[in-house]
Amino acid sequence: MIKNRSPYDLDGVPHLKVAIPLGLQHILAMFVSNITPIIIVAGVLGISPMEKTLLIQGSMLVAGINTLIQAYTIGPVGARLPIVVGTSFAFVPIAISIGTKYGFEGVLGAALIGGLFEAFLGLIIKKIRKYFPPLVTGVVVLSIGLSLLPVGIQNFAGGIGSKGFGSLENLFIGFVVLVTVIFFKQFTKGTTSTGAIFIGTIVGFLVAMFMGKVNLSTIGEASIFSLPKPFMYGFTFHLDAIMAMVLMFIVSAVETVGDMSGVTMGGAGRETTDRELSGGILADGLGSALATLFSVLPTTSFSQNTGIIAMTGIMSRFVVGTGAMFLIIGAFIPKIGALFTVVPPSVIGGSLVMVFAMISISGIQLITKEPLKGRNAVILAVSLGLGYGLGNVPDALVAFPESIRLIFGGSGIVVSGSIAVLLNIILPQDEKEEVVLTKSQKA
Repeated sequence: MIKNRSPYDLDGVPHLKVAIPLGLQHILAMFVSNITPIIIVAGVLGISPMEKTLLIQGSMLVAGINTLIQAYTIGPVGARLPIVVGTSFAFVPIAISIGTKYGFEGVLGAALIGGLFEAFLGLIIKKIRKYFPPLVTGVVVLSIGLSLLPVGIQNFAGGIGSKGFGSLENLFIGFVVLVTVIFFKQFTKGTTSTGAIFIGTIVGFLVAMFMGKVNLSTIGEASIFSLPKPFMYGFTFHLDAIMAMVLMFIVSAVETVGDMSGVTMGGAGRETTDRELSGGILADGLGSALATLFSVLPTTSFSQNTGIIAMTGIMSRFVVGTGAMFLIIGAFIPKIGALFTVVPPSVIGGSLVMVFAMISISGIQLITKEPLKGRNAVILAVSLGLGYGLGNVPDALVAFPESIRLIFGGSGIVVSGSIAVLLNIILPQDEKEEVVLTKSQKA
């Protein structure tokens, strides 16, 4: 029996010489975003550097395990799709708010309950699937892509807060990466085409190193081996914290629906099945509950990796699983994790600009499955107008309570998705146009 080696097939198992660079480009795209949330929260809550290091290890381990579960499933848990999972930035503001009031134990207690609640949503998603037609999921996917574009540009320019933000050197490095990715993607075939992002990252890293933009001391300082530590903190449960966290998990579920739709539309040209949606949201919720056992923040699907699949068409679960193994190994060997952290933001941003735009294109493909006029045009215009608008002008919600602002004034994804769902339910279907033929037309 001939083994399926195609990286474009869901069950394809390409050779390691192909799978490793393709898997690494997924990890390069998400690594910093995976560990940054816990670094931010730990810093605000005054967690010691030693404990912070262990929390970073836990974030890597949980991300790797949850990615494998999404790709290969455990019973009904997991989408059986190439979904990369990591710590979600969306939970940072609410975690800081809860942690300031109740301590980090309060954050973990609320996240544990919230994760179990999202898992429950995964069990009933088939019953509410009718409220998520292609137009609605397309709005969510498009909103995700648009909301991430500024993040791509921020990295392209050197990363927010960096001394050289917007400098010609950073812009040059980002431009080199972007041109390299475009060249190998469009003008070569085979492994060099599918691995264009990885090649672009390597080229950009070498250019950045030549320009003195890479600090390798972090690798030398990192230890060779260290065990991740579960149950570093306990759990406390507070009703107001749990309610706020549950609302954020509803947001996470909506984004996961959008990411899964982006994966199947971008990589396979189809919509997600009920089984994939249910398994994906179950894994999202239970994976976040697992994260609390290692004292780290909730995890969710990563949109930047959805964009990579939309751009490359690589649907192999084995490729994503290979990348997940690097995360897991890195959790035990900190030097590996440190290697990813020294890649300058402008190098990552050079490819993210294109990757995030590809997410938007996947959303447009979903939206345009039906004619974009009448009722459909109204749903798109109102949901995208308010959602994207409020996401860019969060101060417009200054009169609302902080909990409302945290949920609806962030990226705008929740506003867009919520309005699209409501209008899809409320607005009547357009009447079918009847073509009346004149006598001359009949003749």
